[in-house]
Amino acid sequence: MNKGDVLVEARDLTYSFAAKRVLDSVCLELRAGEVTGFVGANGAGKTTSIRLLLGLLRGEGRTRFLGRPLHSWRAPGTVVGAVLGGIAGHPQHRVHAHLRMVAAGSAVSDTRVDEVLNTVGLGEAARLRLSELSLGMAQRVGIAQALLGDPPVLILDEPANGLDPHSIRWLRDFLRTQADQGRAVLVSSHLLGEMEQLADRVIVLTRGRVVAAAPMTELLERAAGIRTVRLEAPDLPTLAGIIAEHGGHLTPATKDEALVTGLDRVQIGTLALKAGVPLYGMREDTPSLEDFYLSIAEEEFKIS
Repeated sequence: MNKGDVLVEARDLTYSFAAKRVLDSVCLELRAGEVTGFVGANGAGKTTSIRLLLGLLRGEGRTRFLGRPLHSWRAPGTVVGAVLGGIAGHPQHRVHAHLRMVAAGSAVSDTRVDEVLNTVGLGEAARLRLSELSLGMAQRVGIAQALLGDPPVLILDEPANGLDPHSIRWLRDFLRTQADQGRAVLVSSHLLGEMEQLADRVIVLTRGRVVAAAPMTELLERAAGIRTVRLEAPDLPTLAGIIAEHGGHLTPATKDEALVTGLDRVQIGTLALKAGVPLYGMREDTPSLEDFYLSIAEEEFKIS
């Protein structure tokens, strides 16, 4: 497999519950060597999409892993590893014993257990009981479990929930390394700032529908179009008229302060200078994935 090869392809994933459509024709692709961020608010349908993707729910649509349905692979754990929250093991079982049982069920050698524990940095925690693990350690055990079959695809559902900053940084660096080794990694999250630092590509889900799917750089470029400039000036009404004439919009915040959209600070400064309107200060906010998401989410709510 080469970087950029499509390892997972899902088409028209649709799911309804109690006569309500939860997912509506969701399509996505996961590529080798890339981290794909699956973002959206809580309740947007991310977990449902992942469960349909993995065959854990029955709905409409189709998914192919390396060109075949997942159920057609004799050992699915060697194709995809998933972390869906929790370890699903007896709390009194020790980490090493738990992973050995999972490995046996996947026809994986016991030696692989030590390998994955070292990979996630838990070699010294192998004798701990599952009930003794911190949230961060439990997340690492879940990842180790997903890696037992050495799958080319790794899927994690909201892996950063509840983690402290050190654990989140470890997770980010670890997943980046997995992608650099050639895996296709899917990470769902509502933490948009974290995805901005991690993902190569982004799929944005709102109310069960994909409303954007593109490389991160492209989405940030689109976000630049909704940049906000904060300024301070003594004559906001005059400045508002000038800005409106050139396609921008000024919203007063206080007597002398305002927010401007549609123009950047260079354009605003040039227009104010030509009109002889003083400016006491300007600051342009750097657009983010969160800005982009909130803008398209707002449009979705207007439509509905």
